[in-house]
Amino acid sequence: MTDGAVSGDNPVLGHVPVSNQPSEEIPVGVEFTEPPDEGIDPNSTGVTDEGTEEVQGYERIEAAVAADEDLITPPSVQLPDIGEASFGPPPPMAEAVHGPDDRIQITTTNVYPWRVHSSLLITAADGSRWIGTGWFIGPHTAITAGHCVYIKNSGVPGRDGWVRRIDVMPGRNAASLPYGSVASSNFRSVTGWTSWGDQNYDYGAIILPSDLGSSTGWFGFSVLTDADLLASTLNVVGYPGDKPPGTLWYHWNRTASVNTRKVYYDIDTVGGQSGSSVYRIAGGQRYGVAVHAYGGATTNSGTRVISAVANNMVAWKV
Repeated sequence: MTDGAVSGDNPVLGHVPVSNQPSEEIPVGVEFTEPPDEGIDPNSTGVTDEGTEEVQGYERIEAAVAADEDLITPPSVQLPDIGEASFGPPPPMAEAVHGPDDRIQITTTNVYPWRVHSSLLITAADGSRWIGTGWFIGPHTAITAGHCVYIKNSGVPGRDGWVRRIDVMPGRNAASLPYGSVASSNFRSVTGWTSWGDQNYDYGAIILPSDLGSSTGWFGFSVLTDADLLASTLNVVGYPGDKPPGTLWYHWNRTASVNTRKVYYDIDTVGGQSGSSVYRIAGGQRYGVAVHAYGGATTNSGTRVISAVANNMVAWKV
């Protein structure tokens, strides 16, 4: 997919799905709430009545499957956030910790729900390497930000467009890869991002050649009303670039505000967490309601899972 001359804010054209596999047809799904799955080892952490994760006192569970660990050695130095490839170094696009940094490091990364999240090592078309975060929605599919799979307006010759490769490392904990790593060069996004670079359409997917998500499990996703979102406690887990390389961190807070395309929250995030799931817990189950993508002075934000987004996620779920 190349940049086109489409302009304007057309909510229908903006969510037209695109792929870096030119011969592949991408069907459009139907609207419904997708359930989560805890994977082949269903032991998981508890949740609180407030809709957050319980993060203390759990035993470490050995991973059921180790997949392709020899494909990659996780980098021991911190690489730049993939957001910088499209938006430049911060400021003004810095993701933010607001007030005291009370993020919690997760070390039991091979336990559900933490293992649903993946550290991404992204190789751009020009060979430069970047970091991001993704989360499984099916055996072969991880959701992430659009700017993790397609770089816009970098100003660097040969860098823009579909990235060359993404190494997906579920449940990574620094140098430990409890589920190994899988490389993919099969990506999805929508025209609102790939053609227009519109932040309201900043979401995408990574299609894996193996069914690694069957081992890790995955999150569901939901289309919620404004009232339901505003009444929700939101959770964000990811791989921030200001912490030791490849370590997983968690934070939560109430929804701050919403509009028709985005969700805003005062949840601490830093570059590297682009693509993280913004999820709520309902009935003890985890459902993504936005894809984290941006920072701000008082709130950070993600691309809201509205009907058009959910329909694409259903179609991309394999």
